[in-house]
Amino acid sequence: MPPPDPITAALLVIGDEILSGRTKDKNIGIVAEFLADLGIELREVRVVPDEIAEIVAALNALRGRYTYVFSTGGLGPTHDDVTAEAVAKAFGVPLLEDPRAIALMLQRIKSEDLNAARRRMARIPQGAELVENAISKAPGFRIGNVIVMAGVPAIMQAMLVAAAPKLNTGRKTISKTIEVGDMPEGAFAGELSAEAARHPRISIGSYPSYKDGRFANQIVVRGKDAADVEAAAAAIESMLAALRAEGKDKYTIT
Repeated sequence: MPPPDPITAALLVIGDEILSGRTKDKNIGIVAEFLADLGIELREVRVVPDEIAEIVAALNALRGRYTYVFSTGGLGPTHDDVTAEAVAKAFGVPLLEDPRAIALMLQRIKSEDLNAARRRMARIPQGAELVENAISKAPGFRIGNVIVMAGVPAIMQAMLVAAAPKLNTGRKTISKTIEVGDMPEGAFAGELSAEAARHPRISIGSYPSYKDGRFANQIVVRGKDAADVEAAAAAIESMLAALRAEGKDKYTIT
C-alpha cells in the first residue's frame, strides 16, 4: 500500500515591517516546529507587503496548492492592517463586523473604549470561524483552508494552539542528526548524493556552519518511518567512516 498523501502547509507572512528589516520575523520557526509536531509539513513561506492585491494574489496561489495556509500579520486596528479585507476579497465574501468578535473583545476592554479603530479588529469575512486569542481577545479566523493569525509572536502562538484541534494531522517526521565535524562538504557530497538516491523515501540534508573560527557540518536525515531513517543514517555513517579511513576528510592545501 502506498504511503498516505502528506498533509502540507504554507505560511504567508504579511507586513511591510518584515520586508524593510525593521521587525525580525520570529513566527516562521514557531509555526514550522508546531506543525512538524502535528505531522503537517510546512512546504513554503512567502512574505508580502501590506497591500491588498499582493495578499490576494499570494493567498490564491497558495490555498489551492497546500492542505492549509497560515497567515501572520495585518489584523491590528490601524489603516495598514488590511489582511482581513484581503482574505475576504480572495474568497469573494463580504467583510462584516462580527458580533462574536465584539463579545470576545468586550471581555478585555470596556464598551466605551471600543472605538472605531478597535472595532476594525472585529471585522471577519462572512462564513469564517473564529480562532480564539487567549491573550488579547481580538480573534483570528479560519475560512476554508486558510487560518489567519496576528503577527505578534505570543498572540500568534496562542491562535495557533486554538486552531490546532480542528486541523487534520499526519505522521510525524522522524529526524536524526549526524555530526560530521570539520570534514568539508566537498569531501562527501558525491557519496551523499548516492545515498540519497538509494533512500528515496528519506530527506537528507547537509548543513555547514562556522563557529569559533572553525567549520563544522551536520547531516540531517528525516522521514516518516523509523526503520527507513535508521537505515539511511547507518549507511551515511558508514560512508563517512570509510572516507576518514581513506584520508579524504581533509582539504589538500598546496
